Amino acid sequence: MIEKLIEQLLKELGQDVNREGLDKTPERVAKALRYLTSGYDKDVKEVLNDAMFVEDYDEMVIVKDIDFFSICEHHMIPFFGKAHVAYMPRKKIVGLSKIPRLVEMYSRRLQVQERLTTQIANTLNEALQPRGVAVVMEAIHLCMLMRGVEKQNSKAVTSAMLGAFRDRPETRAEFMELIKSGRGLQI
Repeated sequence: MIEKLIEQLLKELGQDVNREGLDKTPERVAKALRYLTSGYDKDVKEVLNDAMFVEDYDEMVIVKDIDFFSICEHHMIPFFGKAHVAYMPRKKIVGLSKIPRLVEMYSRRLQVQERLTTQIANTLNEALQPRGVAVVMEAIHLCMLMRGVEKQNSKAVTSAMLGAFRDRPETRAEFMELIKSGRGLQI
């Protein structure tokens, strides 16, 4: 069905869908869109996969510079960048690889960066019930670079701070310092 819609879209754009370069395009676009929105087929339990453990650790846990790619729901054009995720455990930790998987699950949906940021934070908060969760996302939006304002060097930064990261300025400051140390957004 998607293939037929893409074929019709190409025709509406004045393209000859029978020319060599577009011969398999409807199938390729359909496959790409299914992959880029595959996050709808996953749920939190599947992603976290029972990888939560009781551990007597209460300091900040950070996974930073997580590459992500998503599709802007307003223009269906990609946005991509880095996610930085932290939490402060309260007797429960999660396998470190699960955090990038959670970022990927939510980013593989039609999104806005603001919602993506809060979904990640709220999910970790609900699953782990930690003392705090922090998520900062930096992204380049092709809908701003390729069309509209066409600002080539602009990045969007969003954050979600819960618990200790919201209530304690020193905790938030420590997180912000740790995610900026020794790195820059390189895309």
